Amino acid sequence: MFKKTILSAFLLVTTIALAQKPIFTTAKVKAATVYFNAAEISQTTNLNLPLGTSEIVIKNVAVDLNENSVQIGAPATVTVLSVQFTNDYVSEYEIDLRSPALKRVKDSIVLVQKEILKVGNAKNAETKTLSLLDKNQQVSGVNSGLNVMELMKMVDYYKAKQTEIANTINTLTEKEQKLTEILQKLNNKLEVDTSKEEKTSSGKLIVQVMNNLAGAVPLDITYLSNNASWTPFYDLRTESVTAPINMMYKAQVVQNTGIDWKKVKLTLSSGVPNQNNQAPLLNSWFLNYRPNLNEVVMTGYGSKKKGVPTQLQGRVAGVQIANEEMDAQPIMQSESSISNYTTVLENQLNISFDIDIPYDILSNGKVHSVSLKEIKLPASYKFYAVPKAEKDAFLLAEIIDYSKYNLLRGEANIIFEGMYVGKTLIEPSQTSDTLSLSMGRDKKVTIKREKVVDQSGTKFLSSKKEQIFTFDITLRNNKKEAIEMILKDQYPLSSNKDIEIELLQSDHAKVNPETGILTWQLQMKSNETRKIRISYKVRYPKDQVIDNL
Repeated sequence: MFKKTILSAFLLVTTIALAQKPIFTTAKVKAATVYFNAAEISQTTNLNLPLGTSEIVIKNVAVDLNENSVQIGAPATVTVLSVQFTNDYVSEYEIDLRSPALKRVKDSIVLVQKEILKVGNAKNAETKTLSLLDKNQQVSGVNSGLNVMELMKMVDYYKAKQTEIANTINTLTEKEQKLTEILQKLNNKLEVDTSKEEKTSSGKLIVQVMNNLAGAVPLDITYLSNNASWTPFYDLRTESVTAPINMMYKAQVVQNTGIDWKKVKLTLSSGVPNQNNQAPLLNSWFLNYRPNLNEVVMTGYGSKKKGVPTQLQGRVAGVQIANEEMDAQPIMQSESSISNYTTVLENQLNISFDIDIPYDILSNGKVHSVSLKEIKLPASYKFYAVPKAEKDAFLLAEIIDYSKYNLLRGEANIIFEGMYVGKTLIEPSQTSDTLSLSMGRDKKVTIKREKVVDQSGTKFLSSKKEQIFTFDITLRNNKKEAIEMILKDQYPLSSNKDIEIELLQSDHAKVNPETGILTWQLQMKSNETRKIRISYKVRYPKDQVIDNL
């Protein structure tokens, strides 16, 4: 029985001794490809692997990584058996590794504490020696066998020795105080240094591998994380309406993956506004009768407004601006340096910006600005106004053959004649060959739209009601140079055969009868004033009411 117990204990100890401990390693971020709604993170680590099967715990990976996207790159001698992700890995073998900066401070604290202990011991010894001298002095004083000369020598000795010891104690006390101050500074520095450490996450990958050759092994880890994104952003600068636009193509990168990206190779891929400065556009304006309230009550919530086609409901009350002819609209470096460090790759599905300048993108959820390239855009300028919707004139810059610049949809800051104007939207995904950029409002071009009362009014003709509307639009160019102006207005359209509409006056506008939009292309000299009149007539049954006339 005793032998069996000894044997069992031996086998248990042998089994524990032979159990394979996990191999811990910390992954470093080397590159990141950021998409509009995710990021592919590439990390690397080096470790020593024994022959056979091993469990590797890779620390410092993103806390929200997509486990299905994990890929482990290893030499041909290593076979990856399984990969598992966790944020709650617990192991009796895990070692609490200290950061290098933290370790240096703590080592210094230990040395200072040892030195303080030595000084304390020396002070204690000197103090006891001084106490012993005092006792010996008393004993010698009662010794009547000493003559005067010997007594004088002994007094001089004690006096010199006491002075020497007292000075030594003072020196040791000063040294002790200085060491204590140093210790306090080191303790304070602990918090400062740890706060400067690169952020690491609780995420871990548990990888089972089979190794055929013991030794140093590099591993490459790639995976997707949803806690990162980027959006295009632009700075548009121009000095006058005759100068090209200097466009700074930028990106706003945000990541909250739980790990800091330090000195990473960054790739941005397009794969997966203060006062509004977007120039207004016009939609067709349809008139219709006010619905019979009793009819609406009877038919209930599922009813449709009588006389209004289904596709027009929800649009007839109110005006939305649109245009039938124009589509809707690391550190700063020099042009050459930014363009030379950014490579643009275009394929069937997306555009990628490969940046050779290493960037720091911290995991703090804050926007990090990345400069991509600077482009000089040749532009032609014209003014655009829709006084029915906006009282201001908008400066438009038109860019032809814009597709070659690989622009993406995004906001842009406008700096015109050295002054920040506001924001606009760049919308390159349009069918037109010309990209129109709204460069903001220009107060030097004044516009007024007024109703001409004596040319407007209402008449009743038997069963019909007739209303005439007349408006004068006054424009003035207060600029020093001539300008080209696109002016738009509209007259209503009928969606009911009982509503008759007639355009009475348009002052040589280009009329689109399908949308009711009037367009004038005007050349205005400096300080020139121009007046344009529009007038239209609406006739409908007098027992009906039109809501949006």
